[in-house]
Amino acid sequence: QVQLVESGGGLIQAGGSLRLSCAASGRTFSNYDMAWFRQAPGKEREFVATINWSGSMAKYADSVVGRFAISRDNAKNTVYLEMRSLQSDDTAVYYCAAGGSYRNTTERGYTYWGQGTQVTVSS
Repeated sequence: QVQLVESGGGLIQAGGSLRLSCAASGRTFSNYDMAWFRQAPGKEREFVATINWSGSMAKYADSVVGRFAISRDNAKNTVYLEMRSLQSDDTAVYYCAAGGSYRNTTERGYTYWGQGTQVTVSS
């Protein structure tokens, strides 16, 4: 079992930046590739970014390329999502996930999920 707890969400003006964190506990964090997904009101949950166990490989949704960066600190059992140039379309609940391969960008590919953190971008 892996427990995931997201933090760092909030209300931010368009064009601003925010960093989300996801703290993991339970099994060895460095064994897991990690991912971020998000779900906007009335929409399905969608892929945002993934990172492999060592941090050497990452994938991004087209909509966030160049604006978001995923990273991890295995010593702190934490994965991060640095978000810049935020837009109203980025408003969503952001979830971190584990238990899948970083090559997998689908929701069903991941076993463990956090409770989510709300990001609201005001225009």
